[in-house]
Amino acid sequence: MATYESLIKITGAVGDLVFYNLNGKNVVRKKSGFNKTAFKKSPSYEKVRQNSSEFGHCSKIGKIIRKKLEVYIKEAGDPLLYQKFAKVMTAIKDLDGISERGKRTVENGLKTEEGKNLLRTFQLGSVNNISDCISIQKQILYKNDDCTLDGGTILTLKLDSENYSIESHEEIIIWNQQQTKSFKKYFSDDDFLIYFMVFRNENNEITRMGFV
Repeated sequence: MATYESLIKITGAVGDLVFYNLNGKNVVRKKSGFNKTAFKKSPSYEKVRQNSSEFGHCSKIGKIIRKKLEVYIKEAGDPLLYQKFAKVMTAIKDLDGISERGKRTVENGLKTEEGKNLLRTFQLGSVNNISDCISIQKQILYKNDDCTLDGGTILTLKLDSENYSIESHEEIIIWNQQQTKSFKKYFSDDDFLIYFMVFRNENNEITRMGFV
């Protein structure tokens, strides 16, 4: 971009140059090589289109999950949480081995053991991760022997990847010295579910949280 002085004020394109006024100065720059029509149709942009589509998908999925859990994860106090969560969504999407490139989804990635593990081990700020203490199988929670948690909240999230929507139910869990605890079933077996747990201390401060 460059400025120019001329008695004739030019606005618009001349050849491969574009003239316009910016903050009171006459500015000239070369035309961008980017072409929207070529981007949408040219085979040379195919990989870029695929990456763009999947990036948009991961961003939307990450956003609806974070929004649903906002009341909890804001207490993580991590200013980079958005970027970190978007990164893990992309890593999970990359594990989708059944969809063609450009159509891979976070949901299919989460159906793999590696994808589930990436979500379970995702660190929310400096808060201790719940997966170090609790595991889940069907509708039963299992507490590690060295875990001293007495109660908490479990959220069952039903993810709809096609419509980018999410539903949730919360349930208070009281262990009473038990090592296993069942919880309610809120959705059908055909729904895709994610589980998130939060534990607080006597001062109502979150001591552990994360996906299970």
